[in-house]
Amino acid sequence: MKKLIIGMLFLGTAFAAKAQYGSINSILNRLEERKGLNQNLETVNIDNKKFVFIKDEADHTERDFIVIKGNKATYVEVFDDKATGESNSNVFSGDIVRNKKNIISLRADMLENKKVPVPVAKTLLLTKQDNILYLIDINTRDRWIDEESFSKAKSNK
Repeated sequence: MKKLIIGMLFLGTAFAAKAQYGSINSILNRLEERKGLNQNLETVNIDNKKFVFIKDEADHTERDFIVIKGNKATYVEVFDDKATGESNSNVFSGDIVRNKKNIISLRADMLENKKVPVPVAKTLLLTKQDNILYLIDINTRDRWIDEESFSKAKSNK
């Protein structure tokens, strides 16, 4: 009798674990999607795309743009000083390389058409969440949003 009860408890536990596996698996899939893993974005065209990153600090606001045209890229930094209201900008140009794993490498070695000794280099992960394209900086975790997607999302609200 003891063996029968232990056997039934074991089977009940096995069925409960199988039921939980489905919910745990769906949660893991959503988390992987948020991190940009397991997405097949090879067919997504990023040519003529503009990605925007805005960072609000206590004394200034930083707006950065990446404009991609073919294998060339333009990286623009705009700094708005909150105290004086002045804006300063840097315009870098360079090239990008995209691999099959949704990784984009940006190397901007020209500052306003002059070669710089240390180029701006960024390694970005292309992700898509809720039909919005993002570039996530692998080193800093900064999220660059596709300007076109951002404009559509804002107008739908």
